[in-house]
Amino acid sequence: MTSVGRTSPAADPSEPVSAGAPDAANRVQVEPSPFREFRWAQTLRVHLSVIIVALLVAISAPLMWLTFMQGRTEAFSAAEQEMKLLSQHTLDRYRSLFGDGYSVAKMAPAVRLLSTEPPGDAGSKADFMIRVLQGSPNIDGVYVGYPSGSFVQMLNVGNNAQWREAISAPEGTVFASRTMVRKSADDAVTEWRFLDSAGRQLGERTTAEAAFDPRRRPWYRAAFKGEGIVPVGPYVSASTGSLTLTFAAPSAFDGSIVIGVDVLLETLSRLLADEPISEHSRGYIFDQNGQLIVHSDHAVMDMLLDTLATNPKFGVSDLEAIDPALAGIRKLVASGEANRGHAVQFAIGEEKYLAELSSVDLEGMLADNTIVVAAPVDDFVGRSEALLRQTLAIAIVVVLAGVLAALVIARGISRALTALAADARQIGNLEFADRPSASSWIVEINTLAAALRSARTAIKTFALYVPRELVRRIVASGQIAAGTATRQEVTILFTDIRDFTTISERQPPEEVTPLLSAYFQVMTDIVERHNGVIVQYLGDSIYAMWNAPISDPEHVNDGCRCALALRDAVGAFNARNGEAGLPELVTRYGLHTGIAVVGDIGAQSRRQYTAMGDTVNVASRLEGLNKEFGTSILVSAAIKERADSAFRLRPLGLVRAKGRVAEIEIFELVGTS
Repeated sequence: MTSVGRTSPAADPSEPVSAGAPDAANRVQVEPSPFREFRWAQTLRVHLSVIIVALLVAISAPLMWLTFMQGRTEAFSAAEQEMKLLSQHTLDRYRSLFGDGYSVAKMAPAVRLLSTEPPGDAGSKADFMIRVLQGSPNIDGVYVGYPSGSFVQMLNVGNNAQWREAISAPEGTVFASRTMVRKSADDAVTEWRFLDSAGRQLGERTTAEAAFDPRRRPWYRAAFKGEGIVPVGPYVSASTGSLTLTFAAPSAFDGSIVIGVDVLLETLSRLLADEPISEHSRGYIFDQNGQLIVHSDHAVMDMLLDTLATNPKFGVSDLEAIDPALAGIRKLVASGEANRGHAVQFAIGEEKYLAELSSVDLEGMLADNTIVVAAPVDDFVGRSEALLRQTLAIAIVVVLAGVLAALVIARGISRALTALAADARQIGNLEFADRPSASSWIVEINTLAAALRSARTAIKTFALYVPRELVRRIVASGQIAAGTATRQEVTILFTDIRDFTTISERQPPEEVTPLLSAYFQVMTDIVERHNGVIVQYLGDSIYAMWNAPISDPEHVNDGCRCALALRDAVGAFNARNGEAGLPELVTRYGLHTGIAVVGDIGAQSRRQYTAMGDTVNVASRLEGLNKEFGTSILVSAAIKERADSAFRLRPLGLVRAKGRVAEIEIFELVGTS
């Protein structure tokens, strides 16, 4: 490996660079003349060529050095950025994974039917638990332990295939229901029911299972007659061998009844393994005690599961033998490097590593967990060395080409820089039309072009997940300062597709996804055409806003016109889909105007431009009230007062929306005069 700081040798300054020096032994004797004539004198072109070649040699050395350092710096910067992105992605999945379990554990104790001893309310319990598992795919199972020793459980067999073998479930089983009724300490009967994705029974089995007593389980004891939610684990499930964490909570109606929710941690291992930042990169998650609980390498993860089991065959030294970087990473985690907010380097023997540590602190669930992404430094520096070798080759060609090469390169530099400037302006305007990439013989320009291509790809990809028009308007309005929010009048529109869950169940995902994408495209185009912005897509719903971030004096009328245009466009959209045999997407709309807090809102690490307040809530409730009145567009009295008289509104009276004390006067927006 070429060491840092080494450059190619420059020409020896002790050697002559010109052949024009006089030689006394070979000097021709002539008549005295006022001018001296030299035998080796050459034309100006030759002298300029020599000078230019010498300058190129002198310039090429520092350029190669700068290129090498720039490539090295960019390699590290790119590695750190990729590590940050993967860490953030993992952190988001972490929140999602534990958030699902925590939410269910927080909500389930308030469900009264779960406090009924089995076999009472068996059907209702099963329906409730199936809905919980369908809405939270990260949850492995939900169960309830009773003070009598009885037990009710619903398992997501489709999410964790190990359950199929553990409970001998028939083919096609997605959910498995387990109801154990205990009559005495030695007399308990367990009934298994095996269900498909729609909850239809595929089979059942009854066994005697007196040995299992939920009252002896750690999750039951941890939450028995306690207060709040208690995390238990992580631990390796004895039934499936899966790495599991349990959220347990006592029932709100009887503290001796305990509800448990299991979540699978192996999902995080697959995420870290599926998105490597380099060939030898690894991902890790440590708990609050500094214990490794997730590893991206499948072989290490299998061994890790054994170390977390009750009677492990392997230890920490066995893990470090497979992954030598693990010892150094443990020291970084223990030293608190996760709170510094940047990548760090460490060495194991002669091998150097780069690591990004992110602290996880999920309030109310888990605290002080750490996500680590690490890779050998050679994974990134190797590309810089290859870039250096390429630069050397180009420099040699440039020197040999001389003046001609210099002129060609100068022309190429100008053309390439012009193209790069055009690319940069296009990226700044959030325009991603395909155009030829800039190319040059200069490595720095090629490196910059590659960086711009990477930036174009990254920003283009990112723009798919944020409202591009909203970003443009925020920039145009000058509201770029992070964390700012103001009170102002806005018009809010919420839309929702009727029975979209049923449509999703009946149609294959390959048809639903493009159908919904085409629907969103139609809706987005119309909202932006009417001076509105899409704030957020909420499942199959749309949250749109007027009068922010750019002022719109006609925001109420624009919102009304947009709602009517959306209704007509969805009708035409459904007509086309009907001819193609696709389902009809019946859409409902809620429109309201009023004062809201508008601006940059969110956590320190992730923010969103949005509006908050009662105005937003009322618009959402109006959309939902369409179900009760059989209407498609409902607006508030505030809309009626501010809208032009050209709009036809049908009064529907006063209603009390869910979650609100005050009644709302509502109107149906029928059309225009």
